[in-house]
Amino acid sequence: MESFLRAWTGQDPNPDDYSNIQFWSNPERSGWLMKQGDYLKNWRRRWFVLKQGKLLWFKDNRVLSSSIPRGVIPVGNCLTVKGAEDVLNKPFAFELSTSQDTMFFIADSEVEKEEWINSIGRSIVQHSRSLTDSEVVDYDSKR
Repeated sequence: MESFLRAWTGQDPNPDDYSNIQFWSNPERSGWLMKQGDYLKNWRRRWFVLKQGKLLWFKDNRVLSSSIPRGVIPVGNCLTVKGAEDVLNKPFAFELSTSQDTMFFIADSEVEKEEWINSIGRSIVQHSRSLTDSEVVDYDSKR
């Protein structure tokens, strides 16, 4: 049933989103997190891998070169990552937000939560699109 729903809703990630990333080798960070489903709002434990500006998740922690991620988030598109215990009323919760969506996660401990927030935050800064000179508005010259 789950694979049917994933295919029907278009939830399976596009291979172009991860084909150039060796996610099975030397990730910047990896570990278990609980992730809330996109459509069925239940919580599932998934193995997450942060590498080269992508946050990928898998059903289990045996990640091989032949593994297919259950999902991929390009962190360069994310605006914020911050604690969310007060939003979810759950300990060790944090959120990752884009301009369109907010995703919620739960770590196993406060230390794990802070380490994920710090790692994802660094990756957001490293992979976010920088403004080009033509996009910078000089308000002083408009007077």
